[in-house]
Amino acid sequence: MQRGSTYIVLFAAGVCVVCALFVSTASVALRERQQENALLDRQKKVLTVAGLIDDGERPRAEEIRRLFDENIEGRIVDLASGRYALDIDPTNFDQREAASDPDASRPAPSNRAGVRRVPDHARVYQLMEGGKVSAIILPIEGKGLWSTLYGFLALGPDTRTIRGITFYEHGETPGLGGEVDNPSWKQRWPGRLAFDEDWEPVIRVKKGSAGSPDEDPHQVDGLAGATITSRGVTNLLQFWLGEAGFGPYLERVRGGETA
Repeated sequence: MQRGSTYIVLFAAGVCVVCALFVSTASVALRERQQENALLDRQKKVLTVAGLIDDGERPRAEEIRRLFDENIEGRIVDLASGRYALDIDPTNFDQREAASDPDASRPAPSNRAGVRRVPDHARVYQLMEGGKVSAIILPIEGKGLWSTLYGFLALGPDTRTIRGITFYEHGETPGLGGEVDNPSWKQRWPGRLAFDEDWEPVIRVKKGSAGSPDEDPHQVDGLAGATITSRGVTNLLQFWLGEAGFGPYLERVRGGETA
């Protein structure tokens, strides 16, 4: 039996509606789990950059939560003053959402990192050992070649020595800019110095190979074939370590005001 064009169009429309309802229902039903998994992944990245788990290690969710709760303390910082914002709960704070809210952020000064708006507040993490802060973990973000890279930078208690770097979200080219995820590249960061003697952020990813941390403390090996991504990492680090980012906070930490 032949079917008319009207039947075919209505049948196709019906299939599209059913599929759309199915996808929408699944998205809503899984949203909470997706958010939980995203939070768990960020906690794992914080633990990795803090040196509490090895890069590439796959601990169970319960172990990630235990290590995080026992060793990591989240704090909210007022970026303009560098002081802690004690009236904001770090558990429920969404920094990306704050950056997109005109009432909770401000236009970023001209910069090479592609940062358009700076949130009034940001969440930092502290690695606690023996009741003292042994590392400060800062959220970082900025443009690469194809995407915005989101990650963390860990500094020692002197706020100058780099303990580690990691990225938890980006869309850079696998095998090129995507090598920011390569453990061997990330292992080249510990021991480098983020600032010079005048506390200007000078850490950078150079084109080619850098020396050891002792020989070449302010530079890290470039990513082969990924000049723009390498430059993007340099730009985002220098922005967030500077006055428009965590500079005021780090200055207060060095002065003991926020210990």
